[in-house]
Amino acid sequence: MSQQKPISIKRGIRQNIFDGLRLEGVSFSGVMDDLEFLNRIYLLDLLHSFDSRFESASGDIWQHTVNNEDWDSDWIFSDRRFNLASCSDDDFLKFLCETVHPVVRPDAGEAGKIVGHYNEQLKQAGWRLTESQKIAGRAIYVARRVNEFHSQIQRAVTAAEVLSSNWMQTEIKRIQDSIETDPSLAIGTAKDLIESCCKTILSQIPEAEAASKSDDLPKLSKKLCTALGLVPEGIPNEAKGAESIRRTLSNLASITKGIAELRGLYGSGHGRDGKHTGLEPRHARLAASCAIAFVDFATETYLKRNAKPHSSA
Repeated sequence: MSQQKPISIKRGIRQNIFDGLRLEGVSFSGVMDDLEFLNRIYLLDLLHSFDSRFESASGDIWQHTVNNEDWDSDWIFSDRRFNLASCSDDDFLKFLCETVHPVVRPDAGEAGKIVGHYNEQLKQAGWRLTESQKIAGRAIYVARRVNEFHSQIQRAVTAAEVLSSNWMQTEIKRIQDSIETDPSLAIGTAKDLIESCCKTILSQIPEAEAASKSDDLPKLSKKLCTALGLVPEGIPNEAKGAESIRRTLSNLASITKGIAELRGLYGSGHGRDGKHTGLEPRHARLAASCAIAFVDFATETYLKRNAKPHSSA
């Protein structure tokens, strides 16, 4: 028998979420009726009925929420068949994500407000709902663990926004989506992210040596370091400091490039023997962390060198 995962979203957090929905008068089923909504998540015909007239939960839920409407609007929170107060984290988070699905709640503003309420409570347990994709311009949310890597991802997102790079944002999302499920893809994309950052910044510095299609990662990072100038003028041992930073950035890029090359050894596309062990999420987080540190530093340096001094009054 497989061991059940420990529950991290405690009863008190869940109760706060339920109470918040009650206080705001939010229907968990959105624009759907309760039966229609719950059929999206549960096999109601396999759950027992509390009403002897019906064979399954489908019947009594229809009778009391659609036909008679004699159950309270928040009945789901205390119904032991769904056990939302103490079910697994996965089941609870799936329920929350479904309540803000675009088909259930088409008003993007309302959905965003509810997600904000959820996240305010979920952060205590190390979870948050984040946008994974869109339908007709409306967000679909998934639950993700919040940790130091999440903070790193946010720094990368900020850098991509500052540089107005849609492609970097695509790569960041690809890293985030594959870090746990496809480490080889995340590692390769981490290397691509550095390359995109270098090319984007170089294209925005008129006097910089332009990136070439034949440039590998060390060549690109060297061009970027030269274009940015790495230490403020006038500090002691300026040349030595510049060289140290160049070496550090070069090593950072080399680490990411080296890990990306592991795809050839551990990635898909080749038959493996029974003893083969693939890359793990920890390897992907290492590569992504290196890439994000590079991108973060390079972007901040670019912004600092291009900031216009305030004119005196």
